[in-house]
Amino acid sequence: MKTDYIFGKNAVIEAINSELDIEKIYLCYGIKNDIITKLAKKNKINCTTLDKYKFKKIENDIYIKNSNSQGVIAVKSIIKTFSIHEFLDNINTTNPIVVILDNITDTHNLGAIARSCECAGVDALIMPNNKSAIINPTSIKTSAGALNHIKIIKVNNLINACEKLKENGFWIIGTAIDGKNAHTDKIYDSPIAIIIGSEGKGMSPSLKKHCDHLIKIKMYGKLNSLNASVSTGIILFEIMRQRDLKYV
Repeated sequence: MKTDYIFGKNAVIEAINSELDIEKIYLCYGIKNDIITKLAKKNKINCTTLDKYKFKKIENDIYIKNSNSQGVIAVKSIIKTFSIHEFLDNINTTNPIVVILDNITDTHNLGAIARSCECAGVDALIMPNNKSAIINPTSIKTSAGALNHIKIIKVNNLINACEKLKENGFWIIGTAIDGKNAHTDKIYDSPIAIIIGSEGKGMSPSLKKHCDHLIKIKMYGKLNSLNASVSTGIILFEIMRQRDLKYV
């Protein structure tokens, strides 16, 4: 699958003004792009500034090295995304499960998490517009195609998303090494949202305050945490076990 790129200042400005679904914008450090920065902020588009060596690598990777990118490259979304309102208005399962990604910035982790979610029958994956891995061919390949089959919800603010979910009967369950609940506790018999934080920083403190339960997976070795995608799989299939789903 090929990712669509837009490069050149005027082309990217036109794409933003035309309300194309843009996943991310890369800017080369040292090149003046004030207009694009302001437009990206206004439209809640993730905008990242890279040094010239990293920017050149992206140019080479997408084979535009002989074209003039003018220090700006936009990445168009390659899958359909939904708003949280669209999701909530069209829920058709009794006790839906959503997974919320907080500071998951690695594309391989994103793909692996999406694969676990799809295999466990998760209803949707919620991602922030900023501070999140982009959905590109690498993440889709790692997901074994799961990102094409699971509903992806993009939001500007995860806290607001949690509050909206609560208003619609969801319980928010965070994952943390200091969680009071074991991941095997019977707390999943309702619509639930599971928050998966990054391996380094974990869940954001501000988001943690909005959780109804904090769970942890008991560790038996010297390390105190698992890869985010592994944790996701363990928790989701414990939920499935408790809900007594039939496996094919």
